[in-house]
Amino acid sequence: MYKIIAIIVLLVTTQLTAQDQYEKGMQKALTLWETNQQEEAVNLFERIAKVETENWLPYYYAANVLIVKSFQTKDEEALEAQLKKAQNFINNATAISKNNPEIMVLQALLHTAYVAFDGAKYGMTLSGKVASLYNESYKLSPNNPRVIFSKAEWDMGSARYFGQDIQPFCKDLEKAVKLFANFKPESPFHPNWGKERAEAALNACKK
Repeated sequence: MYKIIAIIVLLVTTQLTAQDQYEKGMQKALTLWETNQQEEAVNLFERIAKVETENWLPYYYAANVLIVKSFQTKDEEALEAQLKKAQNFINNATAISKNNPEIMVLQALLHTAYVAFDGAKYGMTLSGKVASLYNESYKLSPNNPRVIFSKAEWDMGSARYFGQDIQPFCKDLEKAVKLFANFKPESPFHPNWGKERAEAALNACKK
């Protein structure tokens, strides 16, 4: 009996220690990203992912850092290297969590980074994929504020490109802002970005 109790205590202690290490590692990686240490953040997220083999979040963040960075990248070779690496991380995250709208939004943003870099080169092949990802993620999670905001942002960008009115999409931004106000992530490390950008986009839309 005592041996069984000892084994149970040991297992619980081990799990708690692992969870504590995961939380500390994720917080450190997020801090590295916030302090503009992207490479170090990506490397740490990747190391966490190799330990947390059933957790999609470390791969999600590793990809996210590279995608956000790519929007400021001016060299095409560097852009390709960053986004190919990000794509591998997204593939790993998707293998763990299929039909995940948060990952779909990230995939759409990766394609958008290519289009933003060179619309003439990448727009024809990737624009349809971006629209499809947003439509599918919306079907899966119609009340996810990131899905609604990101889709509206893409739709507005497309409208501007073709010289169309962006006002019809203001209502989508308004919906996203309202949903952000009440959104609660599943854990401290689940995606929780976009609120400030959505509010800024809505204010600009009203002018």
